[in-house]
Amino acid sequence: MRPLNSGTCGPLRGKTDLPGDKSISHRALMIGAAAVGETTISNLLEGEDVLHTAAALRALGAEIARDADEPGLWHVHGRGVGGLAEPARVLDLGNSGTGARLIIGLLATHPFVSCLTGDASLTARPMGRVAEPLERMGARIVARSECRLPLAVVGTSDPVPIEYRLPVASAQVKSAILLAALNTPGRSTVIEPVATRDHTELMLRHFGADLAVAELEDGARAITLTGQPEIEGRTVRVPGDLSSAAFPAVAALVIPGSEITLAGVGVNPLRAGLIETLGEMGADITIANRREEAGEPVADITLRTSALRGVEVPAERAPRMIDEYPILAVAAAFAEGTTTMGGLAELRIKETDRLGATARGLAASGVEVERDEDALVVHGTGGAPEGGAAIEAGYDHRIAMAFLVLGMAAKKPVRIDDGTVIDTSFPGFVELMNRLGGSIVAEGEAP
Repeated sequence: MRPLNSGTCGPLRGKTDLPGDKSISHRALMIGAAAVGETTISNLLEGEDVLHTAAALRALGAEIARDADEPGLWHVHGRGVGGLAEPARVLDLGNSGTGARLIIGLLATHPFVSCLTGDASLTARPMGRVAEPLERMGARIVARSECRLPLAVVGTSDPVPIEYRLPVASAQVKSAILLAALNTPGRSTVIEPVATRDHTELMLRHFGADLAVAELEDGARAITLTGQPEIEGRTVRVPGDLSSAAFPAVAALVIPGSEITLAGVGVNPLRAGLIETLGEMGADITIANRREEAGEPVADITLRTSALRGVEVPAERAPRMIDEYPILAVAAAFAEGTTTMGGLAELRIKETDRLGATARGLAASGVEVERDEDALVVHGTGGAPEGGAAIEAGYDHRIAMAFLVLGMAAKKPVRIDDGTVIDTSFPGFVELMNRLGGSIVAEGEAP
Protein backbone atom coordinates (compact mmCIF):
# COMPACT_ATOMS: atom_id res chain seq x y z
CA MET A 1 0.00 0.00 0.00
CA ARG A 2 1.26 3.48 -0.86
CA PRO A 3 -1.18 6.23 0.21
CA LEU A 4 -0.94 9.43 -1.80
CA ASN A 5 -2.08 12.96 -1.00
CA SER A 6 -3.01 15.49 -3.68
CA GLY A 7 -3.33 19.16 -2.76
CA THR A 8 -4.15 22.44 -4.46
CA CYS A 9 -1.42 23.47 -6.89
CA GLY A 10 -0.51 26.32 -9.22
CA PRO A 11 -1.04 26.34 -12.99
CA LEU A 12 -0.01 23.31 -15.03
CA ARG A 13 2.41 24.16 -17.83
CA GLY A 14 4.47 22.30 -20.40
CA LYS A 15 4.49 19.73 -23.17
CA THR A 16 4.75 16.02 -22.47
CA ASP A 17 4.58 12.60 -24.07
CA LEU A 18 2.38 9.92 -22.58
CA PRO A 19 2.78 6.18 -22.01
CA GLY A 20 1.68 3.99 -24.90
CA ASP A 21 -1.98 3.10 -25.34
CA LYS A 22 -2.85 0.11 -23.16
CA SER A 23 -5.45 -1.37 -25.52
CA ILE A 24 -3.14 -1.13 -28.53
CA SER A 25 -0.15 -2.48 -26.58
CA HIS A 26 -2.06 -5.66 -25.67
CA ARG A 27 -3.12 -6.17 -29.28
CA ALA A 28 0.32 -5.49 -30.76
CA LEU A 29 1.84 -8.19 -28.53
CA MET A 30 -0.89 -10.75 -29.22
CA ILE A 31 -1.08 -10.28 -32.96
CA GLY A 32 2.71 -10.12 -33.15
CA ALA A 33 2.81 -13.47 -31.33
CA ALA A 34 0.42 -14.90 -33.97
CA ALA A 35 2.46 -13.56 -36.90
CA VAL A 36 5.43 -15.07 -38.69
CA GLY A 37 8.77 -13.34 -38.18
CA GLU A 38 9.73 -10.36 -36.05
CA THR A 39 7.46 -7.55 -34.87
CA THR A 40 9.13 -4.44 -33.47
CA ILE A 41 6.99 -2.37 -31.11
CA SER A 42 8.00 1.09 -29.90
CA ASN A 43 6.36 3.06 -27.07
CA LEU A 44 4.82 -0.13 -25.71
CA LEU A 45 3.11 0.58 -22.41
CA GLU A 46 5.28 -0.95 -19.69
CA GLY A 47 2.49 -1.05 -17.14
CA GLU A 48 1.62 -4.14 -15.12
CA ASP A 49 -1.35 -5.13 -17.28
CA VAL A 50 0.69 -5.26 -20.47
CA LEU A 51 3.64 -6.96 -18.78
CA HIS A 52 1.29 -9.74 -17.63
CA THR A 53 0.14 -10.19 -21.23
CA ALA A 54 3.75 -10.38 -22.42
CA ALA A 55 4.55 -13.00 -19.77
CA ALA A 56 1.51 -15.08 -20.75
CA LEU A 57 2.49 -15.02 -24.43
CA ARG A 58 6.02 -16.10 -23.54
CA ALA A 59 4.55 -19.06 -21.68
CA LEU A 60 2.69 -19.89 -24.90
CA GLY A 61 5.93 -20.04 -26.87
CA ALA A 62 6.35 -16.55 -28.34
CA GLU A 63 9.77 -14.93 -27.96
CA ILE A 64 9.25 -11.48 -26.46
CA ALA A 65 12.07 -9.25 -25.24
CA ARG A 66 12.52 -5.63 -24.19
CA ASP A 67 15.30 -3.78 -25.97
CA ALA A 68 18.19 -3.26 -23.57
CA ASP A 69 19.04 0.20 -24.90
CA GLU A 70 15.71 1.91 -25.55
CA PRO A 71 12.78 2.09 -23.09
CA GLY A 72 9.48 1.06 -24.59
CA LEU A 73 11.08 -0.80 -27.54
CA TRP A 74 10.12 -4.48 -27.69
CA HIS A 75 10.78 -7.34 -30.10
CA VAL A 76 8.31 -10.18 -30.68
CA HIS A 77 9.20 -13.31 -32.64
CA GLY A 78 5.83 -14.86 -33.42
CA ARG A 79 4.76 -18.48 -33.83
CA GLY A 80 2.42 -17.99 -36.80
CA VAL A 81 -1.36 -18.35 -36.84
CA GLY A 82 -2.35 -21.40 -34.79
CA GLY A 83 1.24 -21.95 -33.70
CA LEU A 84 1.11 -21.20 -29.98
CA ALA A 85 2.23 -23.99 -27.65
CA GLU A 86 0.48 -25.53 -24.64
CA PRO A 87 1.66 -23.68 -21.51
CA ALA A 88 3.40 -25.59 -18.75
CA ARG A 89 1.94 -23.34 -16.05
CA VAL A 90 -1.11 -21.31 -15.16
CA LEU A 91 -1.27 -17.99 -17.04
CA ASP A 92 -1.58 -15.13 -14.53
CA LEU A 93 -3.13 -12.01 -16.09
CA GLY A 94 -2.89 -9.93 -12.92
CA ASN A 95 -5.47 -7.13 -13.00
CA SER A 96 -5.96 -7.09 -16.77
CA GLY A 97 -9.50 -7.73 -17.99
CA THR A 98 -8.45 -6.85 -21.54
CA GLY A 99 -5.51 -9.24 -21.44
CA ALA A 100 -7.61 -12.07 -20.03
CA ARG A 101 -10.57 -11.74 -22.39
CA LEU A 102 -8.44 -11.36 -25.53
CA ILE A 103 -6.11 -14.24 -24.65
CA ILE A 104 -9.11 -16.48 -23.99
CA GLY A 105 -10.16 -15.73 -27.58
CA LEU A 106 -6.69 -16.42 -28.96
CA LEU A 107 -6.50 -19.75 -27.10
CA ALA A 108 -10.00 -20.94 -28.01
CA THR A 109 -8.90 -22.21 -31.42
CA HIS A 110 -5.63 -23.80 -30.32
CA PRO A 111 -5.98 -27.57 -29.65
CA PHE A 112 -4.76 -27.69 -26.05
CA VAL A 113 -5.81 -26.80 -22.52
CA SER A 114 -4.78 -23.54 -20.85
CA CYS A 115 -5.56 -22.34 -17.33
CA LEU A 116 -5.90 -18.63 -16.52
CA THR A 117 -6.08 -16.72 -13.26
CA GLY A 118 -5.62 -13.17 -11.99
CA ASP A 119 -5.63 -10.99 -8.90
CA ALA A 120 -8.54 -10.53 -6.49
CA SER A 121 -10.16 -7.92 -8.74
CA LEU A 122 -9.85 -9.88 -11.99
CA THR A 123 -11.13 -13.13 -10.49
CA ALA A 124 -14.31 -11.31 -9.46
CA ARG A 125 -15.13 -10.19 -13.01
CA PRO A 126 -17.44 -12.28 -15.23
CA MET A 127 -16.16 -13.79 -18.47
CA GLY A 128 -19.45 -15.26 -19.70
CA ARG A 129 -19.98 -12.80 -22.54
CA VAL A 130 -16.65 -13.92 -24.03
CA ALA A 131 -17.17 -17.62 -23.35
CA GLU A 132 -20.56 -17.92 -25.06
CA PRO A 133 -19.48 -17.11 -28.66
CA LEU A 134 -16.18 -18.98 -28.28
CA GLU A 135 -18.05 -22.13 -27.28
CA ARG A 136 -20.13 -21.77 -30.44
CA MET A 137 -16.81 -21.90 -32.33
CA GLY A 138 -15.99 -25.23 -30.66
CA ALA A 139 -14.00 -24.29 -27.57
CA ARG A 140 -15.01 -25.30 -24.06
CA ILE A 141 -14.63 -22.93 -21.11
CA VAL A 142 -14.56 -24.50 -17.64
CA ALA A 143 -14.91 -21.85 -14.96
CA ARG A 144 -16.15 -21.01 -11.49
CA SER A 145 -19.70 -19.75 -10.90
CA GLU A 146 -20.72 -16.79 -13.08
CA CYS A 147 -17.88 -17.81 -15.43
CA ARG A 148 -15.17 -16.23 -13.32
CA LEU A 149 -11.43 -16.90 -13.19
CA PRO A 150 -9.63 -19.14 -12.49
CA LEU A 151 -10.84 -20.92 -15.62
CA ALA A 152 -9.63 -23.44 -18.19
CA VAL A 153 -9.82 -22.93 -21.94
CA VAL A 154 -10.15 -26.27 -23.70
CA GLY A 155 -9.23 -25.22 -27.22
CA THR A 156 -10.72 -26.91 -30.25
CA SER A 157 -8.83 -28.70 -32.99
CA ASP A 158 -11.77 -28.24 -35.35
CA PRO A 159 -12.95 -24.60 -35.02
CA VAL A 160 -16.17 -23.52 -36.71
CA PRO A 161 -16.63 -20.05 -38.24
CA ILE A 162 -19.63 -18.15 -36.85
CA GLU A 163 -21.77 -15.11 -37.43
CA TYR A 164 -22.38 -13.57 -34.02
CA ARG A 165 -24.42 -10.51 -33.09
CA LEU A 166 -23.18 -8.99 -29.84
CA PRO A 167 -26.05 -8.62 -27.34
CA VAL A 168 -24.19 -5.64 -25.82
CA ALA A 169 -21.58 -3.50 -27.57
CA SER A 170 -18.16 -4.64 -26.31
CA ALA A 171 -14.79 -4.16 -27.98
CA GLN A 172 -13.30 -6.90 -25.79
CA VAL A 173 -15.86 -9.55 -26.79
CA LYS A 174 -15.58 -8.52 -30.45
CA SER A 175 -11.79 -8.75 -30.27
CA ALA A 176 -11.84 -12.15 -28.57
CA ILE A 177 -13.98 -13.54 -31.41
CA LEU A 178 -11.73 -12.01 -34.08
CA LEU A 179 -8.60 -13.44 -32.46
CA ALA A 180 -10.26 -16.86 -32.28
CA ALA A 181 -11.28 -16.47 -35.93
CA LEU A 182 -7.64 -16.01 -36.96
CA ASN A 183 -7.14 -19.78 -36.65
CA THR A 184 -10.61 -20.76 -37.92
CA PRO A 185 -11.12 -21.76 -41.56
CA GLY A 186 -13.63 -19.73 -43.53
CA ARG A 187 -15.21 -16.38 -42.74
CA SER A 188 -16.32 -15.35 -39.26
CA THR A 189 -18.48 -12.26 -38.75
CA VAL A 190 -19.10 -10.18 -35.62
CA ILE A 191 -22.04 -7.77 -35.70
CA GLU A 192 -21.96 -4.99 -33.13
CA PRO A 193 -25.07 -2.89 -32.43
CA VAL A 194 -23.01 0.29 -32.28
CA ALA A 195 -19.39 0.86 -33.27
CA THR A 196 -16.85 0.19 -30.51
CA ARG A 197 -13.12 0.89 -30.51
CA ASP A 198 -11.61 -0.75 -33.60
CA HIS A 199 -7.99 -1.20 -32.53
CA THR A 200 -8.14 -4.94 -33.23
CA GLU A 201 -9.45 -4.43 -36.76
CA LEU A 202 -6.83 -1.77 -37.54
CA MET A 203 -4.01 -3.89 -36.09
CA LEU A 204 -5.10 -7.05 -37.93
CA ARG A 205 -5.15 -5.12 -41.22
CA HIS A 206 -1.73 -3.64 -40.44
CA PHE A 207 -0.38 -7.21 -40.10
CA GLY A 208 -1.96 -8.24 -43.41
CA ALA A 209 -5.15 -10.04 -42.35
CA ASP A 210 -8.14 -10.15 -44.73
CA LEU A 211 -10.76 -8.15 -42.84
CA ALA A 212 -13.81 -6.27 -44.09
CA VAL A 213 -16.15 -3.86 -42.29
CA ALA A 214 -19.70 -3.13 -43.48
CA GLU A 215 -22.25 -0.65 -42.14
CA LEU A 216 -25.71 -2.23 -41.88
CA GLU A 217 -29.07 -0.58 -42.43
CA ASP A 218 -30.02 -0.68 -38.74
CA GLY A 219 -26.87 1.25 -37.79
CA ALA A 220 -25.02 -1.89 -36.72
CA ARG A 221 -21.57 -2.79 -37.99
CA ALA A 222 -20.44 -6.17 -39.37
CA ILE A 223 -16.76 -7.14 -39.18
CA THR A 224 -15.76 -10.19 -41.22
CA LEU A 225 -12.40 -11.93 -40.94
CA THR A 226 -11.16 -14.63 -43.31
CA GLY A 227 -9.37 -17.15 -41.12
CA GLN A 228 -6.00 -18.86 -41.29
CA PRO A 229 -4.13 -16.10 -43.10
CA GLU A 230 -0.35 -15.90 -43.22
CA ILE A 231 0.27 -12.68 -41.33
CA GLU A 232 3.79 -11.34 -41.06
CA GLY A 233 5.63 -9.37 -38.42
CA ARG A 234 5.40 -5.59 -38.65
CA THR A 235 6.76 -2.40 -37.13
CA VAL A 236 4.30 -0.81 -34.72
CA ARG A 237 4.55 2.52 -32.91
CA VAL A 238 1.99 2.63 -30.11
CA PRO A 239 0.40 6.09 -29.79
CA GLY A 240 0.02 7.83 -26.44
CA ASP A 241 -2.96 6.51 -24.50
CA LEU A 242 -6.02 8.77 -24.78
CA SER A 243 -7.43 7.23 -21.59
CA SER A 244 -4.25 8.23 -19.75
CA ALA A 245 -4.24 11.65 -21.43
CA ALA A 246 -7.69 12.26 -19.90
CA PHE A 247 -6.21 12.87 -16.44
CA PRO A 248 -3.72 15.68 -17.18
CA ALA A 249 -6.24 17.02 -19.73
CA VAL A 250 -9.01 17.50 -17.17
CA ALA A 251 -6.52 18.79 -14.61
CA ALA A 252 -5.43 21.52 -17.05
CA LEU A 253 -9.06 22.47 -17.74
CA VAL A 254 -9.97 22.97 -14.06
CA ILE A 255 -6.76 24.38 -12.56
CA PRO A 256 -6.63 28.18 -13.12
CA GLY A 257 -3.98 29.52 -15.50
CA SER A 258 -3.04 26.17 -17.00
CA GLU A 259 -1.94 25.33 -20.54
CA ILE A 260 -0.43 21.98 -21.49
CA THR A 261 0.24 20.04 -24.70
CA LEU A 262 -0.02 16.26 -24.81
CA ALA A 263 2.08 15.01 -27.73
CA GLY A 264 1.47 12.00 -29.97
CA VAL A 265 -1.87 10.94 -28.50
CA GLY A 266 -4.10 8.41 -30.26
CA VAL A 267 -7.28 10.18 -31.41
CA ASN A 268 -9.18 7.24 -32.87
CA PRO A 269 -12.75 8.57 -33.28
CA LEU A 270 -14.12 5.39 -31.69
CA ARG A 271 -12.15 6.27 -28.54
CA ALA A 272 -12.52 10.06 -28.56
CA GLY A 273 -15.89 10.46 -26.86
CA LEU A 274 -14.29 12.32 -23.94
CA ILE A 275 -12.75 14.96 -26.23
CA GLU A 276 -16.13 15.46 -27.88
CA THR A 277 -17.90 15.74 -24.52
CA LEU A 278 -15.37 18.16 -23.04
CA GLY A 279 -15.76 20.31 -26.15
CA GLU A 280 -19.52 20.41 -25.58
CA MET A 281 -18.81 21.48 -21.99
CA GLY A 282 -16.87 24.49 -23.27
CA ALA A 283 -13.31 23.17 -22.98
CA ASP A 284 -10.58 25.09 -24.81
CA ILE A 285 -8.96 22.27 -26.80
CA THR A 286 -6.72 22.48 -29.87
CA ILE A 287 -5.87 19.37 -31.88
CA ALA A 288 -2.87 19.76 -34.21
CA ASN A 289 -0.29 17.80 -36.20
CA ARG A 290 -2.67 15.01 -37.18
CA ARG A 291 -1.00 11.93 -38.66
CA GLU A 292 -1.33 8.16 -38.88
CA GLU A 293 0.89 5.52 -37.26
CA ALA A 294 0.32 1.77 -37.81
CA GLY A 295 -3.20 2.53 -39.01
CA GLU A 296 -4.10 4.61 -35.95
CA PRO A 297 -4.84 8.38 -36.08
CA VAL A 298 -2.50 10.40 -33.84
CA ALA A 299 -2.29 14.11 -32.93
CA ASP A 300 -0.99 16.64 -30.40
CA ILE A 301 -3.62 18.01 -28.01
CA THR A 302 -3.35 21.40 -26.27
CA LEU A 303 -5.68 22.23 -23.36
CA ARG A 304 -6.21 25.49 -21.51
CA THR A 305 -8.16 26.38 -18.37
CA SER A 306 -11.85 26.66 -19.23
CA ALA A 307 -15.16 27.56 -17.61
CA LEU A 308 -17.00 24.27 -18.01
CA ARG A 309 -20.77 23.87 -18.13
CA GLY A 310 -22.94 20.84 -17.45
CA VAL A 311 -24.23 18.77 -20.38
CA GLU A 312 -26.29 15.69 -21.07
CA VAL A 313 -24.01 12.95 -22.40
CA PRO A 314 -25.93 10.61 -24.73
CA ALA A 315 -25.93 6.97 -23.64
CA GLU A 316 -24.90 5.82 -27.12
CA ARG A 317 -21.56 7.60 -26.64
CA ALA A 318 -20.60 5.29 -23.75
CA PRO A 319 -18.71 2.69 -25.86
CA ARG A 320 -16.40 5.48 -27.10
CA MET A 321 -15.43 6.68 -23.63
CA ILE A 322 -16.30 3.95 -21.13
CA ASP A 323 -12.96 4.19 -19.28
CA GLU A 324 -13.13 7.98 -19.04
CA TYR A 325 -16.34 8.41 -17.03
CA PRO A 326 -14.64 8.72 -13.61
CA ILE A 327 -12.48 11.62 -14.78
CA LEU A 328 -15.38 13.12 -16.76
CA ALA A 329 -17.38 13.07 -13.53
CA VAL A 330 -14.56 15.00 -11.86
CA ALA A 331 -14.67 17.59 -14.65
CA ALA A 332 -18.45 17.78 -14.16
CA ALA A 333 -17.93 18.51 -10.46
CA PHE A 334 -16.15 21.77 -11.40
CA ALA A 335 -18.70 22.73 -14.07
CA GLU A 336 -21.58 25.17 -13.81
CA GLY A 337 -24.85 23.22 -13.87
CA THR A 338 -25.76 19.55 -14.06
CA THR A 339 -24.10 16.81 -16.11
CA THR A 340 -26.12 13.66 -16.83
CA MET A 341 -24.38 10.48 -17.98
CA GLY A 342 -26.28 7.36 -19.08
CA GLY A 343 -25.46 3.95 -20.49
CA LEU A 344 -22.99 3.21 -17.68
CA ALA A 345 -23.92 -0.35 -16.65
CA GLU A 346 -20.55 -1.58 -17.96
CA LEU A 347 -18.79 0.50 -15.28
CA ARG A 348 -20.19 -1.78 -12.60
CA ILE A 349 -18.08 -4.76 -13.79
CA LYS A 350 -14.71 -3.04 -14.23
CA GLU A 351 -11.78 -3.36 -11.79
CA THR A 352 -14.29 -2.31 -9.15
CA ASP A 353 -17.84 -1.01 -9.32
CA ARG A 354 -16.58 2.16 -10.94
CA LEU A 355 -20.01 3.76 -11.03
CA GLY A 356 -20.47 3.36 -7.29
CA ALA A 357 -16.87 4.30 -6.48
CA THR A 358 -17.12 7.50 -8.53
CA ALA A 359 -20.39 8.53 -6.90
CA ARG A 360 -19.11 7.82 -3.38
CA GLY A 361 -15.88 9.71 -3.96
CA LEU A 362 -17.64 12.79 -5.32
CA ALA A 363 -20.15 12.82 -2.47
CA ALA A 364 -17.29 12.55 0.05
CA SER A 365 -15.69 15.55 -1.69
CA GLY A 366 -18.75 17.74 -1.24
CA VAL A 367 -20.33 17.24 -4.67
CA GLU A 368 -24.03 16.46 -5.01
CA VAL A 369 -24.55 13.30 -7.08
CA GLU A 370 -27.33 10.88 -7.99
CA ARG A 371 -26.91 7.42 -9.46
CA ASP A 372 -28.79 4.30 -10.39
CA GLU A 373 -27.75 1.04 -12.07
CA ASP A 374 -27.04 2.72 -15.40
CA ALA A 375 -26.61 6.47 -14.88
CA LEU A 376 -24.77 9.16 -12.96
CA VAL A 377 -25.91 12.74 -12.43
CA VAL A 378 -23.37 15.29 -11.15
CA HIS A 379 -24.52 18.68 -9.91
CA GLY A 380 -21.49 20.87 -10.57
CA THR A 381 -20.24 23.38 -8.03
CA GLY A 382 -19.34 25.99 -10.65
CA GLY A 383 -15.90 26.22 -9.04
CA ALA A 384 -13.65 24.25 -6.71
CA PRO A 385 -15.40 21.46 -4.78
CA GLU A 386 -14.72 21.12 -1.07
CA GLY A 387 -12.45 18.05 -1.42
CA GLY A 388 -10.96 16.64 1.77
CA ALA A 389 -12.04 13.06 1.00
CA ALA A 390 -10.23 9.83 1.80
CA ILE A 391 -10.74 7.57 -1.23
CA GLU A 392 -10.45 3.79 -1.32
CA ALA A 393 -9.03 2.98 -4.75
CA GLY A 394 -10.20 -0.63 -4.54
CA TYR A 395 -7.61 -2.00 -7.02
CA ASP A 396 -8.81 0.59 -9.56
CA HIS A 397 -6.17 2.74 -11.23
CA ARG A 398 -8.70 5.08 -12.88
CA ILE A 399 -10.53 5.83 -9.63
CA ALA A 400 -7.17 6.58 -7.97
CA MET A 401 -6.04 8.97 -10.72
CA ALA A 402 -9.42 10.70 -11.07
CA PHE A 403 -9.54 11.69 -7.41
CA LEU A 404 -5.90 12.74 -7.33
CA VAL A 405 -6.83 15.16 -10.12
CA LEU A 406 -9.79 16.41 -8.09
CA GLY A 407 -7.46 17.06 -5.16
CA MET A 408 -5.20 19.22 -7.33
CA ALA A 409 -7.94 21.87 -7.69
CA ALA A 410 -10.25 21.27 -4.70
CA LYS A 411 -10.31 23.46 -1.60
CA LYS A 412 -8.90 20.68 0.58
CA PRO A 413 -6.42 17.88 -0.27
CA VAL A 414 -7.66 14.44 -1.30
CA ARG A 415 -6.10 11.19 -0.09
CA ILE A 416 -6.15 7.84 -1.86
CA ASP A 417 -5.32 4.70 0.06
CA ASP A 418 -3.04 3.03 -2.49
CA GLY A 419 -1.15 4.63 -5.38
CA THR A 420 0.55 1.39 -6.46
CA VAL A 421 -2.55 0.43 -8.49
CA ILE A 422 -1.81 3.31 -10.88
CA ASP A 423 1.11 1.34 -12.36
CA THR A 424 -1.48 -0.95 -13.96
CA SER A 425 -1.97 1.57 -16.78
CA PHE A 426 0.07 4.73 -16.15
CA PRO A 427 3.54 4.13 -14.69
CA GLY A 428 5.09 7.50 -13.92
CA PHE A 429 1.72 9.25 -13.47
CA VAL A 430 2.71 11.07 -10.27
CA GLU A 431 6.05 12.20 -11.70
CA LEU A 432 4.42 13.44 -14.92
CA MET A 433 1.71 15.40 -13.08
CA ASN A 434 4.23 16.93 -10.70
CA ARG A 435 6.54 17.82 -13.59
CA LEU A 436 3.68 19.79 -15.12
CA GLY A 437 3.16 21.62 -11.80
CA GLY A 438 1.08 19.28 -9.64
CA SER A 439 1.51 18.52 -5.97
CA ILE A 440 0.99 14.78 -5.39
CA VAL A 441 3.08 13.26 -2.61
CA ALA A 442 3.33 9.97 -0.81
CA GLU A 443 1.88 10.14 2.67
CA GLY A 444 4.50 11.27 5.14
CA GLU A 445 6.73 12.85 2.47
CA ALA A 446 7.30 16.59 2.16
CA PRO A 447 5.76 18.27 -0.96
